[in-house]
Amino acid sequence: MSAFASLLQRDLLLAYRQGVDALIVVFFFLVAGVLFPFAVGPMPELLSRMAAGVVMVMAALAALLSLDRMFQADLEDGGLDQIAMAPIALELVILAKALVHWITASLPLLVAAPLLSIMLHLSPAEIPSLLGALLLTTPALSLLGTLGAALTLGARCASLLLTLLILPLYVPILIFGIAMANPVVLNIGQVFIPLTILTAMDLGLLAIVPWASAAAIRLALR
Repeated sequence: MSAFASLLQRDLLLAYRQGVDALIVVFFFLVAGVLFPFAVGPMPELLSRMAAGVVMVMAALAALLSLDRMFQADLEDGGLDQIAMAPIALELVILAKALVHWITASLPLLVAAPLLSIMLHLSPAEIPSLLGALLLTTPALSLLGTLGAALTLGARCASLLLTLLILPLYVPILIFGIAMANPVVLNIGQVFIPLTILTAMDLGLLAIVPWASAAAIRLALR
């Protein structure tokens, strides 16, 4: 088994043992989304128009919950120093961490999203476009979150600093994600533009984040 696969297996096993974290993410996603109608009133037509945006924003906020612990536990027990000295590129370690975050924090939201969408009166016929938008948006959210976690590693009030740093960067991703998921833009011509931009964002972040995060972690370990 390659070092990357071993690291991925290790982090997934640790996440599985702390399964309550994934449950908290899903619980926050559902509860925060269900509370939203109290702010606008029980108007099905209005809720259905806003449902896609609400689901996307709740997914972004839920993904933030577990970011501050991405590297912190390894830093505290000395494991991060050993990983940095291991015969595996630190960039691959970052990539494994981002993938584990997506699997444990974002993938469950794809399962829970149809339930929240129905609660918000989104038509069942419109749910596939929302899931497609989430599938393209959540990898970018995890990659950006990984970068934020690396930049704030070891800092005071890291959770607050991470939130302030990452939330503004989430905005462009959410704009195009909502544009793709919005029921108004369901024809192929209109969906193609946000789909292309989201794909380009995912690939661009995939190319940049591992190296930028690795540089930030090396600086934090000095």
